Amino acid sequence: MKSPGAVAFTLWGIDVQIYGILIGIGFAIAIFLAYSRAEKFGIKKDDVLNFTILLIPTSIIGARLYYVLFMWDNYKGSLFDIINIRSGGLAIHGGLLAGILVAAIYTYIRKINILRLGDLVMPGVAIAQAIGRWGNFFNSEAHGGPTDFPIAVIIDGQRMHATFLYESIFCLIMGLWLLYKSKGGLYKFNGQILSLYLIGYSFERFFVEGLRTDSLMIGSFRVAQLVSIIAFTVGIFLYFYLRNKNKASRLSNNI
Repeated sequence: MKSPGAVAFTLWGIDVQIYGILIGIGFAIAIFLAYSRAEKFGIKKDDVLNFTILLIPTSIIGARLYYVLFMWDNYKGSLFDIINIRSGGLAIHGGLLAGILVAAIYTYIRKINILRLGDLVMPGVAIAQAIGRWGNFFNSEAHGGPTDFPIAVIIDGQRMHATFLYESIFCLIMGLWLLYKSKGGLYKFNGQILSLYLIGYSFERFFVEGLRTDSLMIGSFRVAQLVSIIAFTVGIFLYFYLRNKNKASRLSNNI
């Protein structure tokens, strides 16, 4: 596979990037999925809309700041370069952390169970990630090293691991699976879908990150792998803690 280019079209002299379009589509699908399913989780549809109005700009800012922080030597001294997201440089972990912060503040103010909100939105987040990752393909970025694997991206005439594709396929499958798990009797306790997302995405990202050639680094360690280990551990703890807490509550109610 070879990218046809990063620009979708030019409007009034401004290049409209395919990556931006894909991010917009991803957000739209995630919002639709959360909005259409909100009442099943005991959350008002208006709260979903209000939350997303806050979430979208904050998550983009968080994704940018996270990237700039770990690449500071490339950005210090130039405010324009810091805010110029059109040149690339958004880190999904930064967006997720910013989203968690917004969710914590919003649910506290609105008296909403943050775990139920997480369960509602995470399937859509995973599917949005699956779509957004294709932006890396069009930008010819976030790829792995040389490979003889049948499916690869062509970068400067070389076949490289299509890490964007690996993650896109995984996130799509995971998102659809989480939607399925959200239904009826399969949804057992608050925080179930959120913790499964943390476990699944962190597991996948740890291994795919090991193939990439553009990882953010702390010394000799890949930042995304360190974050994945932490998130995976948190997800495992949350899943079993919340599941056992729910079982204990059900038993006490039956006595």
